[in-house]
Amino acid sequence: MSIDIANIKKSFGRTQVLNDISLDIPSGQMVALLGPSGSGKTTLLRIIAGLEHQNSGRISFHGTDVSRMHARDRKVGFVFQHYALFRHMSVFDNIAFGLTVLPRRERPSASAIKQKVTKLLEMVQLSHLADRYPAQLSGGQKQRVALARALAVEPQILLLDEPFGALDAQVRKELRRWLRELHEELKFTSVFVTHDQEEAMEVADRVVVMSQGNIEQVDTPEQVWREPATRFVLEFLGEVNRLKGVIRGSQFHVGAHRWPLGFTPAHQGDVDLFLRPWEVDVSRRTNLDSPLPVQVLEVSPRGHYMQLVVQPLGWYDEPLTVVLKEQQIPQRGERLFVGLQNARLYEGANRIQGVDLAQSA
Repeated sequence: MSIDIANIKKSFGRTQVLNDISLDIPSGQMVALLGPSGSGKTTLLRIIAGLEHQNSGRISFHGTDVSRMHARDRKVGFVFQHYALFRHMSVFDNIAFGLTVLPRRERPSASAIKQKVTKLLEMVQLSHLADRYPAQLSGGQKQRVALARALAVEPQILLLDEPFGALDAQVRKELRRWLRELHEELKFTSVFVTHDQEEAMEVADRVVVMSQGNIEQVDTPEQVWREPATRFVLEFLGEVNRLKGVIRGSQFHVGAHRWPLGFTPAHQGDVDLFLRPWEVDVSRRTNLDSPLPVQVLEVSPRGHYMQLVVQPLGWYDEPLTVVLKEQQIPQRGERLFVGLQNARLYEGANRIQGVDLAQSA
């Protein structure tokens, strides 16, 4: 079932939480709402569910306006971070709960409920725990029960509010993989809120990056990572080096080094240069691509690559984080050379296009 979010605005008192949000979610997609605290992602999820109401705008499910529809009538599954399981009920009864409270004309027979819950227990790999109570389960098992309970009523839309946030790292990783497999099997439309970048990149078909009540970018995980649409996305996602520089005429200056740009940008003056660690060219010898000397401060082996912290020598004051993709481990104090030609330049929030730092002066 598709979701159409059109021009949603929401405020709490004088605080504007969502600013004219529009988003289309095709049927069967898994979409992550990713952003820092206060970005509006949970409020948007709750508006989709009908647990909050927008000040203006429209929510449609498969072309039907549900903006004024009560949450229970939207037939959406909702999974919270803290499980909300019934302590006095067994795992089996927790999963069956949504079916047993349906109106009589919609309620399956007792045998049909038992059959469905048994199938869900197999699906979430908890058949052997059907008679246990929540207090006897691990955090990961509780969250699987919560997911099974949400799926029992066969929602065409599943909403998850930081579903794995309260779990330890290894359990989160296992449940992410499991949720993705479950989604591939059942093909429901899903929207989940997270501040965990790795979670969004691993699980979602599309990532919606939010900041201060606005959507910064909507794209595939790979595209959001490789081609951030705004400075916020660039700085929010992953580690990034930031250097301060100046454009003077047709030259770009970083500390004591300068590059001819080949043209004179409209903007003159202070700019910020951004490079992810793996975008920095690193060499053991100086060359056109890597002309800038640095000294190794820290070496962190990361399996198939090494992450280094290096100090520029004579051309910039602040250290940089870079990635070296070779087996020979450099020593602390060793001299290497770096190049910045893959950098992105920003003047405030605006990217300066067409800058090529391949040739140094």
